[in-house]
Amino acid sequence: MDSLTDIGIESLGAVRVVLSHTSHPGNIGAAARAMKTMGLSDLALVQPRFFPDQQAVAMASGASDILDKALVCESLEDALADAVLVAGCTARRRDLSHDGLDAREAARELVRHAQAGRVALLFGTEMSGLSNEELERCQMLVHIPANPEYSSLNLAAAVQVLAYELRMATAQPAPVSPLPPLARQADLELFYEHLESTLVEIGFLNPQVPKRLMTRLRRLFSRTRMEHEELNILMGILRHMRSPREATRARVAQEENPE
Repeated sequence: MDSLTDIGIESLGAVRVVLSHTSHPGNIGAAARAMKTMGLSDLALVQPRFFPDQQAVAMASGASDILDKALVCESLEDALADAVLVAGCTARRRDLSHDGLDAREAARELVRHAQAGRVALLFGTEMSGLSNEELERCQMLVHIPANPEYSSLNLAAAVQVLAYELRMATAQPAPVSPLPPLARQADLELFYEHLESTLVEIGFLNPQVPKRLMTRLRRLFSRTRMEHEELNILMGILRHMRSPREATRARVAQEENPE
């Protein structure tokens, strides 16, 4: 492990592992153990069925400190709010899904973006994995290349594989130029809300028959890894579309009174 870069090791602190609707507390503990062995410490749980739980502590086997400071959230939005990149771990190819990367490629991308802000690695339930709605919150999908005749992995085992690849990715040289400030997940979700309501208002989207327009638009914008300033431009365009006069006044006021 001597080849691991200081910058890379530091970036592991910006990686959040998010477990959504976990059924078995033992899997939470085993995932915490997998994380700690590879230097990860930020765990978020979205509506776990049982937590806190002694079985989780037992399976953590010395990694109970990860459990003690785990962020327990009522919604996925809360767990992902400050992330600049969300990668969803799934074994199944979904219709209209993002392009998928294998665990090694995804780990490199996560470590690279972790130098610009928090990144999240999202895992679904033990039985069915990530729902389509959860996948829409991701900018990248991750799969673990496994035996196609038996590709089912235990949740904690999947966390261990990704945690290992993340640690090994820290051995890669740091990028020459840092990434620009990227848009946070909470801001992206606000943008999608405004985009949908604007499209309805101008008559482009029929809310009674929405089909899959917003899913396609999410996929389109997810491919861009949108920067914070780019998102501000798009939000400004939406404001102008909905209320041109108000948007013009706001722009003039900002030009007259720059901060």
